[in-house]
This record gives sequence, C-alpha cells and structure tokens, in this order.
Amino acid sequence: MTKKNLHTFHIPVMGLAYTIDSPIRVAQYGISSVIALADDDLIEKMRNFYSTKFNFPYEEISQKFHDYRAERITSYLNLVDKIVKEKFENFKTELAESKTALDNFMSMLPNTSDIKKGFQNLLDDGISFKENIQNYIETHLFPGEIDVNIMTKLDKDNFIKNEQLPIEFNDAHAALRGFANSNLESSVVLSAGMNPRLFGYFENFKDFFPNENNELKKKIVLKVSDFRSAMIQGNFLAKKGLWVSEYRIESGLNCGGHAFATDGLLLGAILEEFKQKKEQLVQSAHDLMIKALKAKNQHFPENPLELKITVQGGVGTSQEHEFLLDEYQVDSIGWGSPFLLVPEATSVDQETRNLLMNAKEDDFYLSNISPLGVPFNTLKGTTNEFLKQKRIQENKAGSSCPKKFLALSKEYNPHGICTASKKYQDIKLEELEARKDSLSADEFEKSKIKITEKSCLCVGLANASYLENDIKIKGQAQGVVICPGPNLAYFDQEVSLKEMIQHIYQGKSVIRSKRPNLFIKELKMYVEYFRNEIHSISGELTTAQLKKWNSFKSNLLDGIEYYKNLFESTTVFKGDLDQLDSCKSELVGIKIPVSELV
Repeated sequence: MTKKNLHTFHIPVMGLAYTIDSPIRVAQYGISSVIALADDDLIEKMRNFYSTKFNFPYEEISQKFHDYRAERITSYLNLVDKIVKEKFENFKTELAESKTALDNFMSMLPNTSDIKKGFQNLLDDGISFKENIQNYIETHLFPGEIDVNIMTKLDKDNFIKNEQLPIEFNDAHAALRGFANSNLESSVVLSAGMNPRLFGYFENFKDFFPNENNELKKKIVLKVSDFRSAMIQGNFLAKKGLWVSEYRIESGLNCGGHAFATDGLLLGAILEEFKQKKEQLVQSAHDLMIKALKAKNQHFPENPLELKITVQGGVGTSQEHEFLLDEYQVDSIGWGSPFLLVPEATSVDQETRNLLMNAKEDDFYLSNISPLGVPFNTLKGTTNEFLKQKRIQENKAGSSCPKKFLALSKEYNPHGICTASKKYQDIKLEELEARKDSLSADEFEKSKIKITEKSCLCVGLANASYLENDIKIKGQAQGVVICPGPNLAYFDQEVSLKEMIQHIYQGKSVIRSKRPNLFIKELKMYVEYFRNEIHSISGELTTAQLKKWNSFKSNLLDGIEYYKNLFESTTVFKGDLDQLDSCKSELVGIKIPVSELV
C-alpha cells in the first residue's frame, strides 16, 4: 500500500533530547520527526522510562554488553515503533467513533489535503458514516515517520583499556548498525558532511538496497547546504549501489544547533538551483547506482527511485511555508525551533521553555561553545552558561566529561579528549600561563576565553529530558544547553500542537512580534558573519583566504540580485525590497583587506 504524506511539514532533529521521543508524541497524527542517535545513555534511560509508562518489560543493556551502543539504539527504536503503532491504532478507533475527534483532526490538516476533502465528503454524505469512515481511515491514514539522525562527525574511535576496537564500534558506525537492525521502515538523516568510512558501512545492510519490488525498507536522507555538496555525496553513495531518497536543504546560518555556513550562497538561490537541476541529480545517481548494483549481481530498478527535496531553517509563517512549496516545488518543510514551545511535540523542561518564551532577538547568538569548533546557535541565560561561568570564576574551568562523545581531539591523547573537558582546559590554561609575559593583557584574556568558552554539549543537550521526566541526573551539574535557531525570537508563547499546526497551514498566527522574512533574516546574518570573519583575522593574510573572501562577497551580491528579481515578481516579499538595498550597501561597505600577496 502506497503511503501518502498527510502533512507538508516535518519536525527536524533538535539537540540530543528535544526530539528524542517526538514520534511517540506526534506520529499518530501523521507527523514525521527525527530522533538523534548520538547519546546511547540518554536513549537507554528513555527506553526504561517509556517501558514503564506503557507497561512493556525492560531489561537494562549495560555497558558490559559487547555491542551495547548499537543494542541500546535498536531496542529503543523498536520500543518507539511499538508505542507509535499502539497509539495509532487507538487514534484510528477514536476517529471512527467520535465526530468531535474527527473534526479536531481535520482542523490540523492542510486545506489542500485530498485526505481532508475525502473526510469532508463522507461527513457530507452521512450514509453508513461509521463503516465508511473506518474503511477510509484504514486505507488513507498512516503514522508519521520515525526517522533518526546521525551526525557523521561524531564517529569517535572507542577503546577497551588501550586496545582500539574495530571501526564498526566507532560511535556513528554503531549508531547506524543500531538503526539498521531495528524494525523501523524509515530514514536515517545524515548531517555534518561526508564520512567516507561511514558511507561505505551502509553496504553491510540489505535494507538500504532496493528489493525486488523496487522498495527501500530503510532510506538515506542527506542534510546539505548546497547543490554541489548534494551531487558529490549522492554520487559517492550511488557508486556503492545506494540511493539518496531525500536531500534536506538547511540554511547555513538561520538554523538551530551547529551552523555550517556556505561560501556566501543564500537559501533562495540554492533552492532555485535544486529546482532547475533536480533531474540532473536524479539521473546522475541512477546511472551510477545501476552500474554498481549490476556489478554486485543485485536487483536494480529500471527507473529512478523517488527523490524528495525538502528545506528547513528560519521558516516562520504560513505565507512563507506556502511560498516555498509553490515556488521551489519542495516536498516538505522543516519546522524545528518553534516546536520547542509545543509541550505536546518536544521534550523541554519548563525552566528552559520559559527562557525561550521570554528571549528577544539579541538573546539568540552564534557562539563558539561547541567542542567541534563549528559555530553553534544558542541562547543567552541558560543554566549551562551560568554553571560554566561559575566554575571559571572558581578556577575550575571545564567539564568532568562523563560521556566523551565529543572527545575527538588527539592533541594530547590518542584515545581522544574533548576541548570542553577540565582535563583539556587545564593543559591549555597551563600552557597559556607559561606564555603570559609575551602577551598583552588583552591578548591573554582573549586566549583564555577561547579555551574556557567551550560547553559540555553531551550532557547539556540531554538534560532537558531528564528534568522534564524527573529522571535522576548523576555527576557534575551542567545545566541545560538549548540550541534554537534565531527565528524563535519571534515566538513568545507556549502553544498547543493544534495551534502550531494551524499557524503553519491556516495563518492563525501565534507570533506576537514583527519579524523579517526568512530570506532577509538569513542575508543579514551572512553579512554580519562576513564582517566578523574579516575583523577577527589575525596574522598574515594568505592568497587562499583573500580568494575565499572575494568569492564569499561575490556570492552574497549575486544572491541579493536574485532576491531582487524574486521579490519584484511576487506580492509576498515586495515590501522588503528596501531591506535588500540596505543589506547591499552594508555589504559593499565591508572592505576586504589588501595584501602584498595579491
């Protein structure tokens, strides 16, 4: 039976904890969401919590198990699958027996939905209502996807004492195995770029290859920031006989969590390129996949498999939602950060949710707190920031680093060490102290901040679920790290799931603040990012650096011209043309330094 998506939006992965159980909360309504697979300790605790809540037997998978990380992930995903199916069956019964429940559900569907129209026709007909409704529900409704996310960079080597384990026990490899061995028929979303070893590991699992009916039990989704990246990664996988079922385009800066800035390429221009070149993307991957499957003597589809293009990052109104669907013909739009204010959809403790509701534009910022060394969108005033600063003031900077998922630096230890850990920061601060006499007071302070500003994301991004569900938190207090996109500045109230969906589809706005459109907001962020990049440079300029800056500025100027033509051709953004001119003037005023090298 062919599944038809009920919704034109999905809930992307957020942090470690914020969508850890979102499918349990929303999948029965046909809403797809994404579980992060980075933290197997959190996953195991949530399996215990939900096994108890839904009366399923629970037996702990401790770290003494040979393949505990993969086993924990498989067991939790299978549990989520069982709970979602149980809740979905109950929901279908409720819809068939209660007209109020059906009316409420219909109010949460897009006005353009064929399924919504089908329900309305049955209601209008009124003959044999219950029997017809039951039949219609059975053939047309499906739960939302239980998708998972693996951040490809989080693929730490693991050891037993001083013996390094085989590559398949690396963190991301084990997470992939955990998903592959689960009962789910859904997708793994790969983010943070290409990991050739991990991509090659997919070949070990038959569910990622098409069966004799040209179906994929498990699908691959790539989160990308531009067309070139999509083509390179998609073709790399295709050469192994693997199909990318979806390219999930994310704004380089106007997003939550880690921000992977493009080389000045703006979201609208990126979407236009995907729209124009989608067939090229499909055909290139199909040809390579067929060749690879034939070489493996495996079944191959004569025609290309389905390929979806989706987008996320900064979308905030029903008008923007509809525009992206119509203008760029995308299949779905990710709404992440706004759902942090929906208790029915995400796992957030009340103190943090209150902080989000009261935050203003200036409270959201692109930080350097991530141990990965990648800019990280976060929020001022978190409990994690308070506790971190308290330790710094007491000369106890750094985290105890209990989980070590980000222990990726091999600078001082072949096993890896996290740059947010006390162990690492103690060494760095000692080295800095030894150089103190050769530095100015300002240089010394800046160097110290650069060392100590890193936060323990492994614990901070997981604690919200523990706090919300009254699960005991052991070890050093780290508080909560929250990673919303800057778009959340314009949402200032806790809302129900129904209210948020009607905001997305029907324009029943839950925004209480005037906000720039998503394209203007991202453009302003890129101009500011460009300025900061130039101002923060120290030491001698290189030819490569100057070339990169000139290309960045040129791409931004091209993007502004694209937006001018776009805004002039639609009534949706026509009133924002003056802001484009303002951004262009500001960008032109940023002077790239002149070097003797060029």
